[in-house]
Amino acid sequence: MALFARILVLLLAFLTVVFFCLKFYARAARREKLEKQWQEKGQPGEQSAYVQKGMDSFEPLLHRNLIIWVYAVPITIAVVTVYITNMGWG
Repeated sequence: MALFARILVLLLAFLTVVFFCLKFYARAARREKLEKQWQEKGQPGEQSAYVQKGMDSFEPLLHRNLIIWVYAVPITIAVVTVYITNMGWG
């Protein structure tokens, strides 16, 4: 059990690095897309306000999806795999 806890801590550390890398990448890509949309729409209003409004609506969705796909799914798979292996079903 102690070995599993150690592996889980290492997995959480690795997933945290992955989480922040994906978050920064997704934010930069979204910001670039919004800036491009602003220019294609004929530059309505101020660019920074347009981009900020788009980012404000994007942030909660990004955060929730990253938590689910970066933390919940891999940890669930790891726990289920260890459980099945220890129960003798595998």
